[in-house]
Amino acid sequence: IEELEPTRRGVYGGVVGYLDFAGDADTAIAIRTAMVRNGVAYVQAGGGIVADSDPVAEDTECLNKAGAVLAAIAAAGTLRLAAGEPAGSLRA
Repeated sequence: IEELEPTRRGVYGGVVGYLDFAGDADTAIAIRTAMVRNGVAYVQAGGGIVADSDPVAEDTECLNKAGAVLAAIAAAGTLRLAAGEPAGSLRA
């Protein structure tokens, strides 16, 4: 992978999760995610390439995947919590 990809994956494509003291675990593959470092969000996207893949369609799919994460970041930035309201009452 390091020979073909110019950028390190970091957490992208890896496993994130937790293990609690009761021995329960919950994990997920980190694909629709953003890594925030020094106030900058980094988003990665990829696809499964096979022999009959259409390069243009694969590129569009990657842009759409990353775009969904970027849209979620933009939407989260517009949320405000009204004074005195519980955290479950977030609104735009």
